[in-house]
Amino acid sequence: MTDAKVKSMALIVQKFGGTSVSHLGPIRRVARRVQTELNAGNEVAVVVSAMAGVTDQLVGWVRDIAPAGSDAEYDTVVSSGEQVTSGLVALALGRLGIKSRSWLGWQLPVRTSGVHARARILNIKTDEINAFIASGGVPVVAGFQGIAPDGRVTTIGRGGSDTLAVALAAALKADRCDLYSDVTGVFTADPWIVNNARKLDKITCEEMLELSSLGAKVLDPRSVRLALRHRMPIQVLSSFADLPGTLIEGTIITDVWGMPLEDDQNQNVVTGIAYSRDDAKITIVQVPDQPGVAADILAPLSEAGINIDMIVQNVSHDGDATDLTFTVPRGDAEKATHVLRELKGKLDYRILLSDTNVAKISVIGIGMQSHAGVAQTMFTALAKNDINIQVISTSEIKISVLIGEEHTERAVRALHEAYKLDV
Repeated sequence: MTDAKVKSMALIVQKFGGTSVSHLGPIRRVARRVQTELNAGNEVAVVVSAMAGVTDQLVGWVRDIAPAGSDAEYDTVVSSGEQVTSGLVALALGRLGIKSRSWLGWQLPVRTSGVHARARILNIKTDEINAFIASGGVPVVAGFQGIAPDGRVTTIGRGGSDTLAVALAAALKADRCDLYSDVTGVFTADPWIVNNARKLDKITCEEMLELSSLGAKVLDPRSVRLALRHRMPIQVLSSFADLPGTLIEGTIITDVWGMPLEDDQNQNVVTGIAYSRDDAKITIVQVPDQPGVAADILAPLSEAGINIDMIVQNVSHDGDATDLTFTVPRGDAEKATHVLRELKGKLDYRILLSDTNVAKISVIGIGMQSHAGVAQTMFTALAKNDINIQVISTSEIKISVLIGEEHTERAVRALHEAYKLDV
């Protein structure tokens, strides 16, 4: 092999989601996609999810037979879907004359923490898989799974196959990680809500992290964090259409004053709109207005494993009492109110209110750091549509507001139009 050929060869990790391997027809299509990449002169490693619907079925069986059973056995059962898929994809590649074999998480191994059902990847041993790639082979790795320090099988949680694919790409020092699913890329808004949502050709890791963390379902936020940490380019592609996807790479580059230097091809101040219906609003009315009271309220929630997101404290007019409002995951709303009721004797608040009929709407974009009027545009667009803002939260590249859930779709459409994201 010449030096020129060695330099032109890239190592690509391709991950295929559940819809991409839903039955034997799509699995054969996956094999042909891998073959196309090989024919282009690249090396390939593959990560696969379970067939669409299989993981939900396995979870249902576990919950039916033992609702409060062992998390370790939960992982043993639920991880089996990826084992089936990895073997089938390896067989399909073999039928095309491509040297291939499957690897399960414990065989590499993918070392994780010992927390079952939501394990964290610690490291991935790549000696065997590197040797296999060097010999001309295509390894097919079962996503979503690893092995705990005690030798038990673990799962990485929902979206774990994306995370494992990026982690494997980083461990292999790959040139790119391609994530295939049933979407053609990352859009300016949910195309099911906004008909003229535009597919983005590229987006920075920071913007994608905000989008995914704030409700966009395209990628698991953990996979984007890994890509950002390891500077690993990600490409989001469709398994079902031969179309360009969305490239996610790089970080926000700033000038000497800390202002972002925007790409000439991206003139929009806002890159995209995200929404989430996964929050609940908690309000404590007339809590004592004194130093440390917020910590007294929020610390017990943290100790109970409840994440706090948006927080607003009203101004105290009389100096004696104020209201504190914050959001928690909707599934933790009942747990949060129970914890706070237990504090009633310690904190002399008047009323505790919980509202699950809320949605979080966010606008994200690197241009927000260097352009004035972004918030005004958002607030004006919502006001024109008679949508009341309940809570506001901001960072350098995003603004989030809490609104009534019934206004979600109207708000997303209004903001998409206000920021001219279809242009």
